[in-house]
Amino acid sequence: MSTFYSLHYHITFSTKHRKPWIQIDWRDRMHAYLGGIVRELTGIPLSVGGVEDHVHLLVGLKTTHCIADFMRELKKSTSRWIHDDIGYKPFEWQNGYAVFSLSPSAIPEVRRYIENQEEHHRKRTFREELIEMLDRAGVKYDPRYLD
Repeated sequence: MSTFYSLHYHITFSTKHRKPWIQIDWRDRMHAYLGGIVRELTGIPLSVGGVEDHVHLLVGLKTTHCIADFMRELKKSTSRWIHDDIGYKPFEWQNGYAVFSLSPSAIPEVRRYIENQEEHHRKRTFREELIEMLDRAGVKYDPRYLD
């Protein structure tokens, strides 16, 4: 028998200390680069977006992916690209990330959510957004680790 799967994830992570380091003039290039790294890691980038202090990705992964390894490589590669190609040496990602599994029926809604990050963050911060996402998913968290 073959292996059948449908593994989709909404991933979000921030710059170190939520610094507004992701500049508008290279943000779209960074989102495209993130999508390219997802493909290089044999994932499927369905949507990538964000604002000056964080990113969101909607990705499809295989059963052989280890989320921790995937995230380490994604963040490492992107940091290197920002340092070398963009020339922004102080850039760093936060240590952690949030990842949520999705049913296929949720994909269109999450895609729209990611594509509307600019509008969405006119009304609320990443911290507020993250708390709502964690609460909706029933994830227990220590508030000390939200900043």
